[in-house]
Amino acid sequence: MTLPLENVGHDQLRVLVLTPDYADFLWLDALLAGDPEMNPDSTWCPDLVDCDDLIRNAKFDIIVWNCVFHGGSETAFLQYLAVASGGRPVLALSAEAPGVRAPDLLSGGAADYLSRQGLDHWSFRRAVKSLWYREQLANSAHSQLGRGVASGFINRDLFFDRLQQALLRAQRGNHRLALLHLNIDDFRSINESFGYQKSDQLMIRLAAQVRQGLRRVDSLMRIGGDELAIIVEKIEDSLDITQIIRKVVNALDEPVTIDGQSVVVSASLGVATYPEAGESPENLMRRANRAMFEAKRDPGTSYRFYDRQLHISAGYQLRLEADLRNALRGNELELYYQPRIDLASNEVRGVECLLRWNHPERGLVGPDEFIPVAERSGLIVPIGYWVIEQACKRLQESAELGFPGLVFAVNLSFRQFHDRKMTETIFRIIFNANVDTSLLELELTESAMMHDPEYAQRCLRELNQLGISFALDDFGTGFSSLSNLQHLPISLVKIDKSFVQALGQSADAEHIIRAIISLAHSLQISVVAEGVETESQLEFLRQQHCDEIQGYFYARPMPWADLVQFLNKRGESACLQL
Repeated sequence: MTLPLENVGHDQLRVLVLTPDYADFLWLDALLAGDPEMNPDSTWCPDLVDCDDLIRNAKFDIIVWNCVFHGGSETAFLQYLAVASGGRPVLALSAEAPGVRAPDLLSGGAADYLSRQGLDHWSFRRAVKSLWYREQLANSAHSQLGRGVASGFINRDLFFDRLQQALLRAQRGNHRLALLHLNIDDFRSINESFGYQKSDQLMIRLAAQVRQGLRRVDSLMRIGGDELAIIVEKIEDSLDITQIIRKVVNALDEPVTIDGQSVVVSASLGVATYPEAGESPENLMRRANRAMFEAKRDPGTSYRFYDRQLHISAGYQLRLEADLRNALRGNELELYYQPRIDLASNEVRGVECLLRWNHPERGLVGPDEFIPVAERSGLIVPIGYWVIEQACKRLQESAELGFPGLVFAVNLSFRQFHDRKMTETIFRIIFNANVDTSLLELELTESAMMHDPEYAQRCLRELNQLGISFALDDFGTGFSSLSNLQHLPISLVKIDKSFVQALGQSADAEHIIRAIISLAHSLQISVVAEGVETESQLEFLRQQHCDEIQGYFYARPMPWADLVQFLNKRGESACLQL
């Protein structure tokens, strides 16, 4: 049955074709061309470097995926496509017969599979049309849910049907799913104060606030007078659920204006996850409801998981995030400094600035514990600027203390590149500090540039014009290292400590380190080896003419006062040798 397009969505099919071969793209595009119902507009993506940016930022309806296009694992890449594209259908193509490949690919998340053998425009168009209509109908149903919430419409049957479909998708794609049951606390008092009609308006406005914080693939519906339910699809771990809970809680904290009066409500959230809490809509709803009543025991807006371990994990993450916000305001953050030693002169060439957190109750919290939380919540952006400010301050102090020329290296998070005022902010920091910018070095990983490569390159060039230098961290562990060395103003690479610590145990590690040093030096780029802990590692790196080393062999990361003492002692030793 042909559906009228004006009833289900826009009238142009947008296709993203993932294939490394341009001739292949032209063939597939030709198979679709000429169909007036679809009016197709195809975009070609030939390599993995551009893939992430296109999938997350371009507008398209369907992904046509040549199965040879992946980063090493078909299954992992298919799961990535499902999450990154927001649930867009993936039509998989390969040379094998459907009976051989289709079962694995469909269970892995593909919406359909076609064999390239004997593929013609009839079968290809039919498969694409089917996926397009299915996607537009799903969007239409999603819009109906949204309109239902906006009008105060309550339909538990429609919601349970939506939950059933979400569970089927989760089972087919082997994904996890969460159901949030939200109940407004003491709604009877709100009814008595404002009347039923105004209280209904309050629920509608609250639902709209909550909806803004959800992803496109998530569903929200009003299932009772004072109840909302949210289906959160395609979650990886408790941190994903934590993010959703945080956004819901933040939305509920926003006051709602009724009759010119600002009203703040509190709510209780119950969370049940598939498959831990059950595999049917009824079981999930019952257990989310039970968790919600548990949350009623706590004052204010609160939540509980049906699964106690998830509750503990998510609760810890939320508390850690709240504590981290306070830490930034309360001067609990501190920089430690790890010296970098010049192998030719045996002098301290520079220091890497490493973040530590002096928690008032837990003591010193390591970066492995709180940096992921900071990156997930976006706190890493203001924290990153704070680190640059502190580094500039210490850079100034080091010159006054008699250590001119000491380079201060600061790690730059990938999240920093999400801030469109990054260059402007860093410029303001170094201008106010009045430091020698040639002594400020920003360390970045390859993942930092993957979100928006063009913007990242522009930022780096602008900062480089100010005199700031750049180091590529964890070199050798990413797939785009060579292109980054060619196109970015990189003056230094850091050999990842995993290679250094494998010296003496793995011949491959020796070959890789030799190759990195040789490649970098041929491009006039210096090399720092991280994680040096033994005399034998040091000697190997010296023989390979590595420029600098960093690691426990010379010094652990240390507070500023200890670093000054360390520098003074090395200065005294040098004088004695003279």
